[in-house]
Amino acid sequence: MQYVISFLGILVVLFLAWLASSNRKEIKFIPIITMIIIQILLSLLLLNTEFGLIIIKGIAAVFNKLLEYASEGITFVFGGIANEGEAPFFLTVLLPIVFISALIGILQHLKILPFLMKGIGLLLSKVNGMGKLESYNAVASLMVGQSEVFITLKKQLGMLSNQRLYTLCASAMSTVSMSIVGAYMTMLEPKYIVTALVLNLFGGFIIATIINPYEVDPSEDILEIQGQEKQSFFEMLGEYILDGFKVAIIVGAMLIGFIALMAGFNHVFELLFNVSFQTILGYLFAPIAFIMGIPFSEAVSAGSIMATKLLTNEFVAMLDLSGGNYHFSERTMGILSVFLVSFANFSSIGIIVGAVKSLNEKQGNSVARFGLKLLYGATLVSILSGIIVSFVI
Repeated sequence: MQYVISFLGILVVLFLAWLASSNRKEIKFIPIITMIIIQILLSLLLLNTEFGLIIIKGIAAVFNKLLEYASEGITFVFGGIANEGEAPFFLTVLLPIVFISALIGILQHLKILPFLMKGIGLLLSKVNGMGKLESYNAVASLMVGQSEVFITLKKQLGMLSNQRLYTLCASAMSTVSMSIVGAYMTMLEPKYIVTALVLNLFGGFIIATIINPYEVDPSEDILEIQGQEKQSFFEMLGEYILDGFKVAIIVGAMLIGFIALMAGFNHVFELLFNVSFQTILGYLFAPIAFIMGIPFSEAVSAGSIMATKLLTNEFVAMLDLSGGNYHFSERTMGILSVFLVSFANFSSIGIIVGAVKSLNEKQGNSVARFGLKLLYGATLVSILSGIIVSFVI
């Protein structure tokens, strides 16, 4: 029965994307079916095979080691602030972003990341039926982040049609930056995070192909990656370290605000209606949780976490999932974990609009106009990824 629900869930997601399509006659179904099959096979590989377990353990070990290195610097600066046996969230989860950001900067400076992004993007373009630019952007968004990726394409931003611009922004919102993957791994199981990264990469193309179908003229599909201004190694390193610290501070500030607001809403709703705000959201999102393969007995609680992620951000929802008084089955934990690993939330609209507008005001205004459609598509990507995982766990 669970496979029937999951299969129906895929059909529902594709139908919801079809309803929002700008040109239904141009939808290419062969690449969509191909990518869904690839998603299922990759989920099986990563979650249900010995080889997949080795891959997951290897990636988790790398990030665990990076977090250990990061803790050396954090302990030197902040040692003594934490009480014995306590691990403040800001110190253990957010500040390691600074070190991982520095590593990404080094890999960028040495031209290793640009080489990987172009190579993987070229392979993806053979599968997804889209252009090299779109494929590069999806990989680059995963590696350097949803804001920074547009800097590498700033020469071409002004020449892009609204259709291509939508796809680029949708990819940026559907993925997450490698700089914060380590932070996620302190709250969720690494195997689900790695699986989500891969599934979202293909899911972004699946949904964009339906919502925003178009033909790419080969003569216009020229990839020009804008390198950063010439910097010395230590100038670059200092910049990336400060950027990582800014991210940690911004995420921390957002968590303080959003969690406080959620607590306030819950208290007010409990006083007025004798039910929390999150519970009401849970009932609204329960049908979505159900088509993702989550049992109906757990759908309301799962729906409240999904709604929290959409309205606030993935960090707030992950904290709720990992630290809340829930008794989810292993299968539900896996589906929810995969759903949470993306930037699909309202605040991301502002981040992406701001990033594009800082480079090209006209295109930034265009992104603002289809901002809600972006969020709609990126949310469908997260739902689709959760459904795919429900087939194999």
